[in-house]
Amino acid sequence: MYANIIVDITHEKLDKIFQYHIPASLEEQIEIGCEVVIPFGRGNRETKGYLVGMTDKCDYDPSKVKEILRIADKSVAIEAKLVALAAWMKEYYGGTMIQALKTVLPIKRQENAKVKRRLRLLLTEEAGKAKLDFYLEKNQRARARLLAALLDDKVLDYELVTKKLNITLPVIRALQEQGVLVLESEQVYRNPVRSQKQESVSFTYTEDQLHAIHTFETDYQAADYKTYLVHGVTGSGKTEVYIEMIDRVVRSGRQAIVLIPEIALTYQTVMRFYRRFGDRVSIMNSRLSAGERYDQMMRARDGDIDVMIGPRSALFTPFPSLGLIVIDEEHENTYKSEQVPRYHAREVARQRARMERASVVLGSATPSLEAMYEAKKGRYQLLVLPDRAASQQMAEVYTVDLREELKNGNRSIISNQLHELMQERLEKKEQIMLFINRRGYAGFISCRACGYVPKCPHCDVSLASHRNGKMVCHYCGYEEPKVTQCPECGSVHIGEFRAGTQQIEELVQKEFPQARVLRMDLDTTRAKGGHEKILAAFANEEADVLIGTQMIVKGHDFPNVTLVGALAADMSLYADDYRAGERTFQLLTQAVGRAGRGSKKGEAVIQTYSPEHYSIVAAANQDYHGFYEEEIAYRNLMGYPPVENLLAILLFCEDEKLLEMAAGYLKEYALRVKCSESLQVIGPATPFVGKMNDVYRKVLYLKDADYDTLVTIKNKLEQYIEINSGFNKLRIQFDFNPMNIF
Repeated sequence: MYANIIVDITHEKLDKIFQYHIPASLEEQIEIGCEVVIPFGRGNRETKGYLVGMTDKCDYDPSKVKEILRIADKSVAIEAKLVALAAWMKEYYGGTMIQALKTVLPIKRQENAKVKRRLRLLLTEEAGKAKLDFYLEKNQRARARLLAALLDDKVLDYELVTKKLNITLPVIRALQEQGVLVLESEQVYRNPVRSQKQESVSFTYTEDQLHAIHTFETDYQAADYKTYLVHGVTGSGKTEVYIEMIDRVVRSGRQAIVLIPEIALTYQTVMRFYRRFGDRVSIMNSRLSAGERYDQMMRARDGDIDVMIGPRSALFTPFPSLGLIVIDEEHENTYKSEQVPRYHAREVARQRARMERASVVLGSATPSLEAMYEAKKGRYQLLVLPDRAASQQMAEVYTVDLREELKNGNRSIISNQLHELMQERLEKKEQIMLFINRRGYAGFISCRACGYVPKCPHCDVSLASHRNGKMVCHYCGYEEPKVTQCPECGSVHIGEFRAGTQQIEELVQKEFPQARVLRMDLDTTRAKGGHEKILAAFANEEADVLIGTQMIVKGHDFPNVTLVGALAADMSLYADDYRAGERTFQLLTQAVGRAGRGSKKGEAVIQTYSPEHYSIVAAANQDYHGFYEEEIAYRNLMGYPPVENLLAILLFCEDEKLLEMAAGYLKEYALRVKCSESLQVIGPATPFVGKMNDVYRKVLYLKDADYDTLVTIKNKLEQYIEINSGFNKLRIQFDFNPMNIF
């Protein structure tokens, strides 16, 4: 038997798989994910590697293949599990094993390690004084100064000795050689959670919360590890439910991972967990330095923490005994990786939980169609929290038809009704959030007079406006000239809808000069801690109005916010994407849910050109089930996920003709090897951005009800690409059930 081995990331660049012979003595002990010691390079120096596959076929001259020396003495079972998870990800999402390993294995940068050094006296007091007299007699002043300090305090900090006592390293080494002292060092892990005294908050649970907690606890104690979907309205206390579930897991001696969608949520979320679990909580996010991220991974591996909170990458925390993975706001598309392998955290979490006998809890006020579809099929257990935790009323929602505003002469992005409500709130010293819906925006065209949006006749998605004067469908490539006059009502007020947070900020300051305004978007949050500063200022009521994109409407809890304005609901509704209706409903429902979370009544205004669209109607009524039934019927009719599965094959090349030829060959091969009569092959089409940095792009879509069928075809396509040298000049990526249409 032969082993395919990736050399340990701490020793070598992961650039290829090496093959080694498995000695007969190890055949029964060795398994995928196992860490082994191998002879490496010309000098046969011993190094470590991970076994990623086994075969009875040798790809090289067997006489030249070296043998595995042994299984690593302290082979970390955690990393073996993560290697096995990487192998699963490679199979189900495409890409290389190296790419999967780089995604999954913890960052290992020993050079970033923070080390604390100290000097410890080895001599007795009597021997020390005798040695001190000797140094003074020989006029060795530096040695005498150091020894005198050690006689006063037997352990001294290295920094203190070198900086305050002005002792050099040669002096320290000389005393060490003479057996006077020993230089000790230990690694100190940085903790990004700033310890602040947090008062515990008493909390009274509703019957629905207690039912959810009890259901989880009963199953967990019976070792019945499931995936749960917690569907709770905004403000229903889902986080408190997670905390109680995690408490049960931690008390059983296991650990938990909590995934959150945005860095902006980290501070508020961490403080809730810190009140319960103290220093046993840590965070992981992209704002940490490489050294800080490394330290958190090592603290988790060594058992110094029980709960890790962070975005998608925290899923791979190397806990020794993982018991629970919580994915909050599971509907967010930030849980889908945009790098190869293009994995979804929800599916990888379920696979890791299966491997480690752990539970998964998904939570959202607006669950993804995929999650609710699985719950309806009985594959997830549904736990419902239908009411707000403190019995507050849901916000009263008004829908404003912007077509009527235009007829009445109002060309401002702020409707008359929203303007009046804002004036009223400012007079009452209450706070306002203005949300501009930029997500999924891809240059759609709409008529401001009647709301008409040009759609593809073949795919039932909106056509995207391109700079070449054409409107294009990014699914099938259909195109037609850009319209300058509305074909429905004849109005010339038709074009791309554009608005930004900066323009809205200027408008609000002009209309309400007395208002203190904060803006939260990518520009104002670039600096480290930018999110926290803006959110803290708004929480402390240092501002009256907070203007922002989707980052302001997710999970934040501001008791004095009594008015939310959704300024441009249609900007995601008519994105050229089959998920447009779902995203619009989710964003608007989340936005409306920010109002009235304290003791005061909340109101919200949704401004739209399509007040009759089911996504808008359902969001205004906070009616998830009504929306789900409409949306799933549409997905079923069109054969879109989750009813069927979609595989996007992305092709990149500097040579446009070669790209078109390669895309054509891949399509022909996919049709030839298809192992299902129901398989559909769509395209190749040109994405919204057809060329970037002189690289042309094409996309091919494969659709089938069975996910494994698409995986099988993906595997065959990868083999076809590998054996045909014509593909060497192309970059090809696979994306299953993409969150964004390319």
